[in-house]
Amino acid sequence: MSRYKDATRNSGILSYSLGDDYIKIVFKTGSTYLYTNKSTGKRHIEQMKKLAVKGKGLATYINIHVRDRFEEKL
Repeated sequence: MSRYKDATRNSGILSYSLGDDYIKIVFKTGSTYLYTNKSTGKRHIEQMKKLAVKGKGLATYINIHVRDRFEEKL
């Protein structure tokens, strides 16, 4: 897992892990969600990966574009 930079210091995201066709996100609440190409679409996964590495905008993107379209809550 990589720590989310949280450039704005108000994100609900703590850390993330990237794979070829997924992103796993750990929220500060302790919940972990797996988003996959299958559940959200490749375009969204690739954008989420970019935002995760950048450390800014990922939580907003999730809330607007993919919300509950996760593959699994871990």
